[in-house]
This record gives sequence, C-alpha cells and structure tokens, in this order.
Amino acid sequence: MSGKSRSIDIGKNVLKKEAEAILKVLDGLDDSFEKAVDTLYHCTGRVVLTGIGKSGLVCKKIASTLSSVGTPALFLHPADSLHGDLGMLQKGDVLIIVSNSGETEEVIKIFPWIKRMDITTIIITGNVNSTIANYGDIVLDVNVDEACPFNMVPTSSTTATLALGDAISMALMEKRNFKMEDFASLHPGGTIGRKLFLKVEDLMHTGEAVPRVYENMPMKHAIFEITSKRMGVTAVLNEKEGLAGIITDGDLRRAIERFDNVLEKSVVDVMTRNPKTIQKDALAAFALKKMEEFSITSLFVMEEDGENRPVGIIHIHDLLKAKIV
Repeated sequence: MSGKSRSIDIGKNVLKKEAEAILKVLDGLDDSFEKAVDTLYHCTGRVVLTGIGKSGLVCKKIASTLSSVGTPALFLHPADSLHGDLGMLQKGDVLIIVSNSGETEEVIKIFPWIKRMDITTIIITGNVNSTIANYGDIVLDVNVDEACPFNMVPTSSTTATLALGDAISMALMEKRNFKMEDFASLHPGGTIGRKLFLKVEDLMHTGEAVPRVYENMPMKHAIFEITSKRMGVTAVLNEKEGLAGIITDGDLRRAIERFDNVLEKSVVDVMTRNPKTIQKDALAAFALKKMEEFSITSLFVMEEDGENRPVGIIHIHDLLKAKIV
C-alpha cells in the first residue's frame, strides 16, 4: 500500500471515529442537557467557561459561539484564576468547566472559592465519576474513545465537546427567540455583516437606470431598453405606472421563434405576466436566494406600501460586486 493510500485510510478512520463519538454523545443526551440549557437561560450574571490545554481552546470556541447568538460568555484560564483573575467571577454567574479527565488540578484548586461564592457549575467531562464531576451541579457526559491509536491525544473528545457546545448554543438561541436581526447586530463586519446588513435598496438601480416600457408600445422600444440599460430585461408598465409584466432576453428569443416579424408586435404580446419581484427593504442576501431559487438574474424592486410600482431593479452582478455570495 502506498504512503498516499495509507494516509487516506488513516484520515477516513479518524473522521469515522470522530463522527461515531458525536453520535455516542447524541445517544446519551438526557435531562441533564435540558437542565443545563435552562440554567444558562435563567442566568442573571454571565456565563464563564474554564478549562486548560485543548479543553481551554474548546472553551474559547464555545464562549465565542454563545456570545454570537445572544448569551454573553467569556473564558477564564484556570491557572490565571489562581493569581487574581477569580475576581472575574461573581454571584449570579454560571461556570462551565470542561475537563475530559475530570481531574484537572488547576480547576480543582478553585473549587473552595467557587463554593463560597455559590456559583452554579456545569461540568462537561469524559469521566462522570471524577473529582470535578462529583463537584458539579450539572454533569454532561462526553465519554468517547479518542481517534488517536493510543487513545490519548485529544481528538474525538474535543470534537464531541465542541459539538455539544454548539448544541447548547443553538438550543439557547431558539429559547431566546434570537432572530436574524439580532444576529446582524452582533456581526457588522466581513461577509456575514454584508449578508445581514445590506438591503436591496442599498444596491438597486433607480431612476433612469431602470429599464421600462409601456404595454401599448411596439417591441422595438423594448429591445432598445433591454440593450441600452444592459440588464437583460425591461419592466412593462400599465397606464397607472404599475408593473404589468417583464420582457427578458429569453422572452425576446421565444418571440422571434413564434412571430414572423416581432418588431410589429406590441410589448403586451410578448411580455411575461406576474414576474418575480422583491421589496426594497428586503435583505440583499434574500434577493440572491430568490434569484437562485427561480434561476433568474434580475428582480424589480417594489415599494413597501403594497403598491404595484417598481422603484428600482437589482441584478445578480450587483450582488456579486457587493460580495453577498
């Protein structure tokens, strides 16, 4: 067997074992999970996570995820806590301790202080009979076999703990009725910020840039609008300036096949009625989703007042330029 094939086999085996570890935690999920979620939901202080080594890194990720979905959380290094950082904890906080062995010395040393402050503790551990587990108010079991051939290197256990942290975060997110708007307010930067903050009205073309013709016009006007405005489409308006339909490049090609002289036809003979539209206050990401769903490249933008008047147009190229994708 080549070195490459051997590496692939090892990789597949590790992924299989880690997937099995998550499924094992899933099967063992019980009332303790619900109790943990309820405790965090009713926390009047802050959620604090502590752990050392790989467990500490997992704690930081869980704290970050919790914070991003409406449950403020922070990481406390257990060694630093012994040298002054215990002041970060206060009554009303909930402390989540992550320790696979359940015998982390640095964590055990802070137990007397935690008990004196009457701080509720949630323990995530692979050893439910350990010193730390016996101390905790709520214990979540992540007892899994490591993907390491010596069953020593933290692999499956850290993966399972991360997944359990995600499960807790999503349960809290639902319990808090955390909405897209709430998520947007916490993610103003980067790709997420663009997807959650940019609205259709921020990107749409307006005024003379919007291609438009009227129902009674001859098709040559529609062809001119489609060509000159370079949107691949034109709106068709009725006498009340309402959107009666659209004509696309595709409609034009089909019309050429149907009619001997398409230029002699009126716009109303060729247009597609009841086109897909979008409100101007909709998220730009939703416009992209709608385009993908219906395999179209443009949407006419409507006022929020329910009137059937187009106030703009947004093209998929506008979304690409804004890096919504």
